[in-house]
Amino acid sequence: MERNLTADQLALFEKEFASNPQYRVMQNAVTQTPVNSIALDRQVLTSIDHSVSNQLDDWKVTNQKKSGRCWMFAGLNLLRVGAAEKLGVKDFEFSQNYVLFWDKFERANFFLEAIIETADRDADDRTVAHLLSDPIGDGGQWNMFIAVVRKHGLVPKSAMPESESSSATAQMNDILRKLLRQGARDLRALDGEEARRERKGEILTTVHRVLSIHLGTPPQKFLWQWKDSDKGFHRDGWVTPTEFAAEYVQLPVDEYVCLVHDPRSTSPVGKTFTVDFLGNVIDAPPVVYLNVEIDLMKKLTQDAIVGGEPVWFGCDVGKQMNADLGFWDAKLYDYGSVYDTEFTLDKAERLVHHETLMTHAMLFTGVDVVDGEPRRWRVENSWGDEKADNGFWTMNDSWFGEHVFEIAVRRSALPAELQARLDDAPIVLPAWDPMGALAH
Repeated sequence: MERNLTADQLALFEKEFASNPQYRVMQNAVTQTPVNSIALDRQVLTSIDHSVSNQLDDWKVTNQKKSGRCWMFAGLNLLRVGAAEKLGVKDFEFSQNYVLFWDKFERANFFLEAIIETADRDADDRTVAHLLSDPIGDGGQWNMFIAVVRKHGLVPKSAMPESESSSATAQMNDILRKLLRQGARDLRALDGEEARRERKGEILTTVHRVLSIHLGTPPQKFLWQWKDSDKGFHRDGWVTPTEFAAEYVQLPVDEYVCLVHDPRSTSPVGKTFTVDFLGNVIDAPPVVYLNVEIDLMKKLTQDAIVGGEPVWFGCDVGKQMNADLGFWDAKLYDYGSVYDTEFTLDKAERLVHHETLMTHAMLFTGVDVVDGEPRRWRVENSWGDEKADNGFWTMNDSWFGEHVFEIAVRRSALPAELQARLDDAPIVLPAWDPMGALAH
């Protein structure tokens, strides 16, 4: 075929389409009906239900609404289970708005420090361009969640409830991006570390003001009292956020490590990785992953759930998903039959060719085990309770293998040889690598 599309070549394309009556039938269907309704494989669909043999959740789901806070919702949902037990209540929520405030503020500082570090590079340098592309989005990862909790603690939702902007972050984020890109211009134009640090302080003063206007002011202390499920009254008195977290976070979060499944040939199994300029809190432990086989990731997840503990995970949520029913299966939609073609990229090839990355974080709260092997998984999403099983979704095991990328588990759960690998110096991936994608 020639480089340019000629009239004769265009005519051949049209002739190929017109010569096959099946294509015209499909055209009539797709132009009048959403393609997912046609591509949906009903045999797969009818094989799925929401029941599982091991189910932990007996609480209500949360709702991140019009924000990209899934990673912190999933983290807080993991921690709230133990907090609710200690408080003697059925449902409890930590303040997602509180974590959002400090993540935004810390991330603004992280971004400005990155700009100072790269100030001698051209603005169209790939790393600088990546930093400027989204200075302060909503997305994040497990290590970033833990970094905020370690430094700033937690508060109950009543101490810092949701605001209009925490539930719908777009306008606030737009203002923050303008401020930070403008700040990047200023910092790059200055000479000397002292001048840049002084300007950084001025920028952060404005960022703090914007966040306080949109989200409210984070409490430094609050009076904590509550009624348990038996209507018994309790009062802890005045506590700080770090004291509250120390008292009510029942899981040893510092023991958790991140495992990923990155099947690219450039990412050896059993090696640790980090991503350049990925993080939110300066001087926090870096975001480090250990690359493992997907079967081990499944086993560790299953073992944790059977042992009574939910599991935080990140995935490419939109692939092969039925949002109304709350189902995922690797072959839920047969697009190949609709378009008379084949889609043959495997998981590694999808990463290499920008067809996939981690987009969303949730919580595994159940697993259906048959003859010792997982058949399906129960998932606590943070999209409200109107869909799926009151907001709890079901993932067939085939989907786990293809579209789950990351889990957070206790270090002690890993085989001894992999525990030792966690102490190795990580391979540093570039800032734009897909494994640095932020779940939102």
